[in-house]
Amino acid sequence: MKEELNILVQAQYPLIYLVTSEEERAEQAISTIAQSSKPQRRVYVWTVTHGIVEYGQPRNVTQHNTVSPEAAIEWISRQKEPGIFILKDLHPFIDAPATNRSLRDAIASFKGMQKNIILMSPMQQVPIELEKEVVVIDFSLPDMGDLNKVLTNHIEIYRGRRLTTEAREKLLRAALGLTKDEAEKVYRKAQVTTGRLTEDEVDIVLSEKKQLIRRNGILEYIEEDETIEAVGGLEELKKWLKQRSNAFTERAREYGLPQPKGMLILGVPGCGKSMIAKTTSRLWGLPLLRLDMGRVYDGSMVGRSEANLRNALKTAESISPAILFIDELDKSFSGSGGSGDSDGGTSNRIFGSFLTWMQEKKSPVFVMATANRVERLPGEFLRKGRFDEIFFVDLPTPEERQDIFTIHLSKRRGEITRFDLEQLAKMSDGFSGAEIEQAIVAAMYEAFAQEREFTQLDIIAALKATLPLSRTMQEQVTALRDWARQRARPAASSVAEYQRMEF
Repeated sequence: MKEELNILVQAQYPLIYLVTSEEERAEQAISTIAQSSKPQRRVYVWTVTHGIVEYGQPRNVTQHNTVSPEAAIEWISRQKEPGIFILKDLHPFIDAPATNRSLRDAIASFKGMQKNIILMSPMQQVPIELEKEVVVIDFSLPDMGDLNKVLTNHIEIYRGRRLTTEAREKLLRAALGLTKDEAEKVYRKAQVTTGRLTEDEVDIVLSEKKQLIRRNGILEYIEEDETIEAVGGLEELKKWLKQRSNAFTERAREYGLPQPKGMLILGVPGCGKSMIAKTTSRLWGLPLLRLDMGRVYDGSMVGRSEANLRNALKTAESISPAILFIDELDKSFSGSGGSGDSDGGTSNRIFGSFLTWMQEKKSPVFVMATANRVERLPGEFLRKGRFDEIFFVDLPTPEERQDIFTIHLSKRRGEITRFDLEQLAKMSDGFSGAEIEQAIVAAMYEAFAQEREFTQLDIIAALKATLPLSRTMQEQVTALRDWARQRARPAASSVAEYQRMEF
């Protein structure tokens, strides 16, 4: 990114929009570019609170009467010497006719002059009048090299003991995805908590990182204690995931394997789709980030929704390799096809941005999405290249239902030989895994109210009292099976799965 910014400045691009929340680090990078330019350029910074101040000078040394955006841009236009002019947080004013026109007049006067205006803001907002004039770039989060400088500086200040190469790498990787300021704070927190900073403090750094990710309100850091064996059946899907458990390692790159892009899991509600996604995180040893599409949409300001999505995806990329989990994808994007009239086309733009990112991403972010209603999914999601594989999860077979009963009964009672699992599997025909679990819970409540241990008969009674989703939504389940028969890969044993689907 710094190289791209340097090229744009040297090529005399008059208007550059730098999207970042790291003002200090971005200013330092711009100052370095200005000093290396020929001829060297002076750097000026404008804020609505102080007006124009030359970079590196005290805030009270301001250029007179430049607090308003229009006055600041007029002052910039009058300067004859080469310079880079940073306007911070201009986005609340940029749609105003006077500010908009002033910017267009200023950049028109820059032709043949070594002058650049850089709009610096944590969110992108470009009015249509400036779309042909501006170049938008994202200021990337600190990489391992940047974080290494932060860590080295911290150790020197606190006179910490020398770190081994392995310990240093663990602390740096734990801080990936944080800004420079956030990394400095979390290293100080680890130092204050234990009085030192070693590889033993990696968990402290990670815990703070999880909080920072959660605070953005769009990404959620999910931790799952269950292993993939806690999901009954779905052997084909499990096999596929286990084969790729080391897909993001350097050894896989040396072997010549491409990094997996993602997978879509379709199926009947309550059959373990979300559980598979969560337990894959533990199987692969990667962080799991859930993207809440409902929180992406923000109607408070034009362009805010798109900025939310960009920031979330950028955060996921910065801590990669990672798994990006999108639950119920069909609900997240089902309205994108006809949103133009209802939300000004925001859904269309969000959908397009996400598709482009999925197609072009180079970072090792594995997208794991689930869906219940395939007819609601835009066709673009289902074409080859978006996902490595599309799996279909059907209702469990009798053998899988026995496994599910074994798993849930074993969680609640150490000894389960008193239960006839084969009979329970027969009685639960048409039940999903979630419905089987709830039947066991209902049986336990019934027995608990009578102050006794629950029995086989209690579970059978609970099963008889439940009307499974496969019967209440029979048409939907049948339609989903018909679609999946030709277009998706069975998540369970191929033979058993297709026998069920044919049935």
